[in-house]
Amino acid sequence: MEVIILAGGLGTRLRSVVSELPKCMAPVAGKPFLWYLLEQLRAYKVDRVILSVGYLREAVQDWVAVHAGEYPFEFRFAVEEEPLGTGGGIRLAASMAEGSEVVVLNGDTFFDADLDALLKARRDSGKPLALALKPMRDFDRYGTVELGPDGTIKAFREKQHCAEGLINGGVYAIDRSSGIFGGLPQKFSFETAVLEPECVRGRLCGLVQDGFFIDIGIPEDYTRACDWPFLLSKGYDTLLLDRDGVINELRPGDYVKSIEEFEWRAGVKDALRAAAAKFPRIYVVTNQRGVGKGLMTREALDGIHSWMTSEIAAAGGRIDGIYVCTAVSDSDPCRKPNRGLFDLILRDHPEVVPSRTLMVGDSPSDRQFAVNSGIAFRMIGGSSSANVTARGL
Repeated sequence: MEVIILAGGLGTRLRSVVSELPKCMAPVAGKPFLWYLLEQLRAYKVDRVILSVGYLREAVQDWVAVHAGEYPFEFRFAVEEEPLGTGGGIRLAASMAEGSEVVVLNGDTFFDADLDALLKARRDSGKPLALALKPMRDFDRYGTVELGPDGTIKAFREKQHCAEGLINGGVYAIDRSSGIFGGLPQKFSFETAVLEPECVRGRLCGLVQDGFFIDIGIPEDYTRACDWPFLLSKGYDTLLLDRDGVINELRPGDYVKSIEEFEWRAGVKDALRAAAAKFPRIYVVTNQRGVGKGLMTREALDGIHSWMTSEIAAAGGRIDGIYVCTAVSDSDPCRKPNRGLFDLILRDHPEVVPSRTLMVGDSPSDRQFAVNSGIAFRMIGGSSSANVTARGL
């Protein structure tokens, strides 16, 4: 497999929050967005990645020069000396491929689509181009795609409010030997000069994929990616979440002692709905010293958690279990950062594998818990200096 990543966008709309960087290098939890795209590719037998770069390309080239050895594939650069448009950029990068078939990803979009399935769909259809399509609800930012019963794309519709529909997820499988770029000028739009006319000719197929999707091209969605970076993590099937500061807001110097004192963290219900589709297992691991100190009863804590899980379920999310340490002493084996709560999970759920487990927290104690447990870690929020992964990921 050869993969093209379009990493040369100007990022005009994102400059209010990320300046002097191409969009693919925008930091998310201490890593450039490109890192998440490359980690996604580890799941496939990728021979080489061709990065189409232009604007501020040195940032991309310098980062890859440092980290290329961490990946099992070769890197190449297709350099746009002047902007070539999305189509010109793809054509230039495709000219550097060795095979006749390439997969194309947008450098500012994470779409957890099955790339092997997309390639197979294109080959089976006999068409030169396949698109991964994402089902969405209640949206107006994207145009919609009309898909025929045989998998052929029938039409692209203009942006307008849509209650439910398919959008172009920006992931393509292309037979570059098919002549789809023939006769086009040096600079052109892939969408208008290739997709639209090929659609009229009936030469596009679509594959519906319902993996997690986020486009960081606007500040609002970039902020969402920074707040919930675990949604971009691939290769994990078990998610552990701290509670205070992750699911609900912290109460400085105090504890959440009642439902009335429980304040949801902004965006968490949407994030947990997305996580429910991504992770087969989701557990909360939380220190609750307030019970040990006698400031609240265990029954009151269990009532809060019962209400919390019901509210998450009503929003489309899921919590599969809650592991609590109420001990006051830091030496208690179950009090984070000690790993006792993870040992209980392993006891109760032998299918959990540490190397496929991801911990999400908001404090150094959560990070150390992950280190002690031998699992990966993400710190919520995109600006914290503690944004690291416990296993060097």
